[in-house]
Amino acid sequence: MLVVVRHGQSEANAIGLLVGRTDSPLSELGQLQAAAIAGALASRGTSTARILTSPLQRAASTAEAIVAAYARVVGPGRAPRVDLDERFVELDYGELDGTLPSDLPPALWEHWRTEVAWRPPGGETIEEVRARVGAACEELSAEAARADVVVVTHLSPVRAAVTWALGGGPEMSWRLSLGVASITRISTGDPLGPVLVGFNDRAHLSGLG
Repeated sequence: MLVVVRHGQSEANAIGLLVGRTDSPLSELGQLQAAAIAGALASRGTSTARILTSPLQRAASTAEAIVAAYARVVGPGRAPRVDLDERFVELDYGELDGTLPSDLPPALWEHWRTEVAWRPPGGETIEEVRARVGAACEELSAEAARADVVVVTHLSPVRAAVTWALGGGPEMSWRLSLGVASITRISTGDPLGPVLVGFNDRAHLSGLG
């Protein structure tokens, strides 16, 4: 199973900023959410082969919490290893990074939604995210068919992974609502191709928000 996790709430998320490559740390709530994700994953068993994470600290800190939870179950020496994978870094918003979405003109949002090749000044297109994440998912498919591979990442890469699983185009990303600290599961063992078996699961956050 390919288990795709969106990191816990970051400090930038908490104040509603559009945040891409800005390295915003987890908020206090985000740390609690990371621990809840970790507990949910570790409680399912110990068949996880390894954990991949975006290099940004909000994802890496969430991955560290997951490893710590596994270590408590199986012992420190047997917990899955963590590898950084740049392909799962958040979309580069360029000059828009750190802005409030409400400060951007409605016409810009409409253009962005309808033109997948549009690039924020100095940033990255939705199609480029889809391409790098799709390639990573393809590469991980065989390993994930044998044991869980956990990927800790961000909003746009999770959407891209779902788009890959469903065989959709990059424009599908805009139609996928995804909360922080959510878990999405993609089965890669079917001979007919990947199957989305769970999306935006946040049941483990009960009582946290």
